[in-house]
Amino acid sequence: MKKLITLLMVFAVTFTVNAQIETPQPSPSQKMEQKVGLTDVTVEYSRPSMRGRTVFGNLVPYGKLWRTGANQNTMVTFSTDVMIGGKTVKAGSYAIFTTPNKDNWEVVFYSDTNNWGTPQNWDESKVAAKVTAEVYEIPMDIETFTISFDDLTNDSAVLGIMWEKVYVGVKIEVPTDKKVSAAIEKVMNGPSADDYYAAARYYLESGKDINQAVVWMDKAIEMTKDNPRFWWLRQQSLIKAKAGDKKGAIKAAKASLEGAEKAGNADYIKMNKDSLKEWGAM
Repeated sequence: MKKLITLLMVFAVTFTVNAQIETPQPSPSQKMEQKVGLTDVTVEYSRPSMRGRTVFGNLVPYGKLWRTGANQNTMVTFSTDVMIGGKTVKAGSYAIFTTPNKDNWEVVFYSDTNNWGTPQNWDESKVAAKVTAEVYEIPMDIETFTISFDDLTNDSAVLGIMWEKVYVGVKIEVPTDKKVSAAIEKVMNGPSADDYYAAARYYLESGKDINQAVVWMDKAIEMTKDNPRFWWLRQQSLIKAKAGDKKGAIKAAKASLEGAEKAGNADYIKMNKDSLKEWGAM
């Protein structure tokens, strides 16, 4: 009898688990990504619908802080620093909170994103940016709460918020010109010492044209002669040794050894001494 009861209980539990039905969420989540200039902007939010209800001034009261959507707070992430309302907002993730009014909204970018709804204890020090956005009336109902990226240019985009017959937009400026200008200047000035060093070391380690590696490494060392780097000189000695230039390898190893001794780097002291012994210079 006990076995029968146990069997029936297992069957009942199994049936209950298997009988669970997945249904659509009332406010489905959305994640959208937009490249603005050279900045990646990601928005994650939930999308409630009107369903015959009056939204602003009723479901969402005027003059009260709103999560700007449903469920967990709406979140925006920037891959670079941006400008919002004339204020620099550092790269990272922010919750978007709003206070809707009939003619304008206050839009806040808040550094604490771990809130279900609005924060229980508001901390003004966590406000990264705050702007007032004008309300524009839309001639038809937007049934489902929508966030969009509008008016895209190389240097900015407008983060649009739409629901019912309301649209508000917040301009986000990105540092495209600064980044592109820096990249152009770097390219026009030619490769840096770091570029030459990285290329030479890659050729050494990959068994590629060692004579080209010599040229690049010599260029890197020449460009940093006023502040020699003993670890670079170590690589120069290895490249010259592989290229068959023992004299050059010994000179570079001695220079690397001198720098390593001044820096008190025991590893490079040992490596250079071992190589100099191998090449008959000690």
